[in-house]
Amino acid sequence: MSADFKVKFLSFLAALWIRSLRVRFSVPEGYGPGVLGLWHQDLLASCAAFKDKDVHVLISESGDGELFAKTTERLGYRVSRGSDTHGSLNVRHLAKTLKEGGFVGMALDGPKGPALEVKPGSLWLSQVSGRPLWQICVRYGLHFRLKTWDNFIVPLPLSTIDVQIKYFLEVNENKP
Repeated sequence: MSADFKVKFLSFLAALWIRSLRVRFSVPEGYGPGVLGLWHQDLLASCAAFKDKDVHVLISESGDGELFAKTTERLGYRVSRGSDTHGSLNVRHLAKTLKEGGFVGMALDGPKGPALEVKPGSLWLSQVSGRPLWQICVRYGLHFRLKTWDNFIVPLPLSTIDVQIKYFLEVNENKP
């Protein structure tokens, strides 16, 4: 079995799994085009929440990223490959989408972490485009966690996830 066929088949199964999730939304007043920032651990839930909404996403160029890129394309996302360090020029494609009034998505903590620590890419995108940075907060129904650097969360098929969108506020620990 070729590697390309394997990726296509696995992306098909992953897209079915993600489409089975039941998503409930809560958005703030004034919610509109901007950067959708998520924690890496919440990738699957975020994919379910914004499927078929033409969101432009940045996905790492790793082997895992290849499977995830194929899966998100099946779910109606536009994909650019890279990260805020490797392939950082691709972040500029996302800036163009924002300037055209679209939504973009990327992991706040990047493809390698450390987990739950904000990297500069999403903040830069928000500033350069003049669009808000939204934080995706997820509450899970039935799920399990993988023992990975980000404690990746896998919601069980047909389970319900609650997605709350909030304005992202950068906390400056140096301020009193």
